[in-house]
Amino acid sequence: IISERVKKELQQFASQPKAKELQKHDKPHLTKKETASFFDVSVNCINDWSNKGILKPIKVGQRTYFRKSDLLDLMFNQLK
Repeated sequence: IISERVKKELQQFASQPKAKELQKHDKPHLTKKETASFFDVSVNCINDWSNKGILKPIKVGQRTYFRKSDLLDLMFNQLK
């Protein structure tokens, strides 16, 4: 059973433009730039979070990606 507060938070998140942007792209991974846009921070901030271990990057050659599921987990864990 999902508590009413959790339901309300999920509905609020789903109505936000950032959540709709993720659904529109529907990719399992985001680039640094897309991740920065999702959190409304700079790319430098994303680099700092990666270096501190807050975000776990996935390296493919010289490209860096982040799992969408990790980003959502981070967002929801910050609400606690």
